[in-house]
Amino acid sequence: MKKLYLYLLTSALVSIVVLGWLIDTLNQQTAPTEDSFGWQSTLTGGFALQIARQPEHQRASFAKRLSADFDVTLTYKQGDTLALPHELKQQMALKKELVLEDELGFYLLKTHDNLLPDYLELRLQKPEPEQSNDVLLTLLFYAGVCGFMWFILSPLAKRLSVLTEAAKQFASGDLSARIKVNHFTYIKDVELTFNRMANQIDKLLAENKLMASSLSHDIRTPVACLRFGLDAAIEEPDLNQVRSILVRMENDLDQMEDMLASYLSFATLEQKAHLLTFESTQAQTYIAALIDQIQPKLTKADLIGSYDVDPQVYLYADLHWLARAITNLLSNACEFASRNILVRVQQHEQLILIDVEDDGPGIAPNNWHKVFSPFFQEQNHRNRDEKGYGLGLAIVAKVVDWHHGKASVSQSETLGGAKFTLSINCKPNKAV
Repeated sequence: MKKLYLYLLTSALVSIVVLGWLIDTLNQQTAPTEDSFGWQSTLTGGFALQIARQPEHQRASFAKRLSADFDVTLTYKQGDTLALPHELKQQMALKKELVLEDELGFYLLKTHDNLLPDYLELRLQKPEPEQSNDVLLTLLFYAGVCGFMWFILSPLAKRLSVLTEAAKQFASGDLSARIKVNHFTYIKDVELTFNRMANQIDKLLAENKLMASSLSHDIRTPVACLRFGLDAAIEEPDLNQVRSILVRMENDLDQMEDMLASYLSFATLEQKAHLLTFESTQAQTYIAALIDQIQPKLTKADLIGSYDVDPQVYLYADLHWLARAITNLLSNACEFASRNILVRVQQHEQLILIDVEDDGPGIAPNNWHKVFSPFFQEQNHRNRDEKGYGLGLAIVAKVVDWHHGKASVSQSETLGGAKFTLSINCKPNKAV
């Protein structure tokens, strides 16, 4: 929006300055000048010559006679009564005349070499203002301002109509409606924000649909087990057998509770996006603390966790949620690694790259674009200790998205297994 404000302010200033200059130039060309009083100057010059030929003591009375005879307002003035700046006095001495203006109108000062420093003052009739020209110039000025503003604002109106049309399409159910951003638009930030909003809504709706379908699918098994167990317990006469059935039913209920807790936890993640608190910390100390945190799990799985972090690299992120994302990756690696897990952190230009690698079987390349989708699990998925619902990596992707970064997966060149990479900015995006 800053670009829009700048264009509006610039256009207003340019239109006012340019049009004001043009109209002022036109007005000066049509305004009265000294040439408008040519005959009065010639006549007063003749008066000055005649008066200069008179004796000094008769000049004032002779001027009065001329004024009466020619019906003009002519006055003889002593030179010491001329209250003008030095520059104007010099101009009068050189040109022998000077046209001045006061609140009553114009008056002409005229002298002669033989008359100096005395002079004649002839009052001139003030010309009537040309009202029609003033009105015309005023209309021209406002029309020019409107023309400039239309020239500047017409592209804005077009882009607003594009935005309105895209919003209508999106509201009518076309979730693919987006704005093709023009580099010359004044509201590029608004258009990009609309596209981000549309992408976010589209993604949330897709996640909700996927969650609903996944929950309805996954919950059928424990519900069916509970139904069969309840029917069996009702019909079973042996109390010991009934107790065994109830224990299995309790396990099914625990599984349902765990499943629902995981689903609800993922569903409420988006509400926490605006609660991020960014802090700076040394990457090496931060990663070492996370590996130490999951050391019991590494020990239980007989795995070795190591890290390769440049001590000069600093992370600037929401440390709580970034730790959640990295811990999810480490836990995922513990499920598949054979012996080693490696965390590498390095800075590349304006990005911090966090790699979590293992020496397990890796992930099939045709599934690389799916692993961060909610509820996705490979067919060869195997958990050593815990039940999973395919939400760990989805949470990783969401946390990285909050940081306006990117999560990706590939094959580790060092260990040969899976390699998960988190790319985040060195400094957070202000829109976070």
